[in-house]
Amino acid sequence: MEIIIAGCGKIGMEAAANLTLEGHSVTVIDKNPNVLNNIINIYDVMSVCGNAVNYEILSEAGIKNADMFIAVMGSDELNMLSCFAAKNLGVKSTIARIRNPEYNDKSLGFMRQHLGLSMAINPELLAAKEIFNILKLPAAVKTEHFSRRNFEIAELKVTKDSALCGLKLIDMREKFNFSYLVCAIQRGSEVFIPNGNFTIECGDKIGITASAAEIQKLLKSLNYLKKQARNIMILGGSKTAVYLAKMLVNTGNSVKIIDNNPVRCAELSKYLEKVVIINGDGSSRELLLEEGLKDIDAFVSLTGIDEENILISLYASMQNVSKVVAKVNRNELISMADNLGLDSIISQKDITTNILVGYARALENSFGSNVETLYKVMDGKVEALEFNIRPDSKLIGIPLKDLSLKKDTLIAGIMRGRKTIIPNGDDIICPNDKVIVFAANQRLRDLSDILFK
Repeated sequence: MEIIIAGCGKIGMEAAANLTLEGHSVTVIDKNPNVLNNIINIYDVMSVCGNAVNYEILSEAGIKNADMFIAVMGSDELNMLSCFAAKNLGVKSTIARIRNPEYNDKSLGFMRQHLGLSMAINPELLAAKEIFNILKLPAAVKTEHFSRRNFEIAELKVTKDSALCGLKLIDMREKFNFSYLVCAIQRGSEVFIPNGNFTIECGDKIGITASAAEIQKLLKSLNYLKKQARNIMILGGSKTAVYLAKMLVNTGNSVKIIDNNPVRCAELSKYLEKVVIINGDGSSRELLLEEGLKDIDAFVSLTGIDEENILISLYASMQNVSKVVAKVNRNELISMADNLGLDSIISQKDITTNILVGYARALENSFGSNVETLYKVMDGKVEALEFNIRPDSKLIGIPLKDLSLKKDTLIAGIMRGRKTIIPNGDDIICPNDKVIVFAANQRLRDLSDILFK
């Protein structure tokens, strides 16, 4: 497809990189020529220097032949206006980054309708939702949801005292007889889509799919179930912190935010009446201890500096805080933080890019299914996709055991209406099902891509 990206900040560059890898033709627009020179030297993209609201600039970028226009500039209003201009110049789909908390669901719905927006994305809100999900299930490194939250993926770290150490998956099934599936395992830098003979080792990260209720049962049997975080400390008063604090307070949690900017603290006090706001240096150990670091259930570091988030999160872990979450955007620092022992790391850039890539795949021609949701799990090494099955899919009605699946692919779940199915070889796919697939080392656009041709 022909895709135009307006704005070459962190998210714009990451989107350009991933969409180019997907095989799309990408053109980027930015006012800064130095930024454009940098991006064209790294990635195989075309560039246009100028204002993305300008008719001539959009025309030079090829807007009339574009399939998708993505606006991720620094201003919400510019993003909306450029999408409106692009839509009126003939582009098929427009996506705008809209970050301001004042734009609520009702106003966004109005703008989508009248500006012709295909999608509005809010990286800070998306990150807040991911952290909220992690805090609801503290035993998990990461959680994701499919099919209107009826189906979950939980990533767990196998510790030395875990009952899973040295256990084959087939024996795990007999020992813990619930409706779940171990669908991916990461061991160091390697990832596996395992079969029943795979043996779990200490230090592995395992991905489990099931309904939310079944995951809770399994974690309880494995003695992994921790009490839900109720007393949370957040470092940094960012937009993500505001969204997260609202979610936590609305579900009965106690929240404290520490920020070093007195003006921002005054603003936060107006937005968040039920949240304790502390003006101080969150990198000070004395302040953190004084504000009760050792007594909290969870610590979330959301400053604008990756290195600070990593170091302070490590300190919180050393104080035996039960759940620690750090925001880290730079790829090289994400892997370093993981190696240092920080399990729950979130990246707004990666979350947003995954949505853009999934949307692009959904727009591509598909014969019998289309991508509805896409997540990258196991540190981005495995894709988990939700396909919506159309009546003309060639996989309908065939027992799964008779399908010739490619290596490193797995059908991990089937959603049929409100029913969650952890499939076995005798199950079949029906029209309008939602099918969850895990795939390593490949990109799937249609469910039929999992088959040997």
